[in-house]
Amino acid sequence: MTVYQDNTYKHGVGWSIWHLEWVTKYRHKVFADEELKKLCGIAFEEAAKRYEFRLEEYEIQPEHVHVLAHLRPSMSPSEVVRLLKGYSSRLLFLAKEDRLRKFYWMPKTKRSLWGNGKFIASVGHITLEKAKEYVERQKAHHTKTPYQNPHPLGLGSFNF
Repeated sequence: MTVYQDNTYKHGVGWSIWHLEWVTKYRHKVFADEELKKLCGIAFEEAAKRYEFRLEEYEIQPEHVHVLAHLRPSMSPSEVVRLLKGYSSRLLFLAKEDRLRKFYWMPKTKRSLWGNGKFIASVGHITLEKAKEYVERQKAHHTKTPYQNPHPLGLGSFNF
């Protein structure tokens, strides 16, 4: 299988891999607790299944997380961060509210597991130089196959 065959969608072909990172609210070391760390990983995997994107890799540190996510071309990385943060926060508060209460004491409507910020960077399978080289080759390729249309407004038959 080629990388193109593995990444076909209903109306297109493509892939989008992103490095995502964010911190816990107030940088509390919430995930020093192994059970909370495992539960957070389960929440990430469930969110990926539910919202149809793939987690290539993730690492949960005591006060921040790193995620490599393979997204559908129609998904934005900001949307995926929002989905992962929201799904994991909700699941962790539902499952382990008693353990999280020592870090987050606000009422249910005002508490948040994650900080507001995020880091997002694209990860490609080719370098920028290779992409530029490909685009330049395409320009050259398309200039070799001119077509002639006899009508000045572009109407009529094409002669290739």
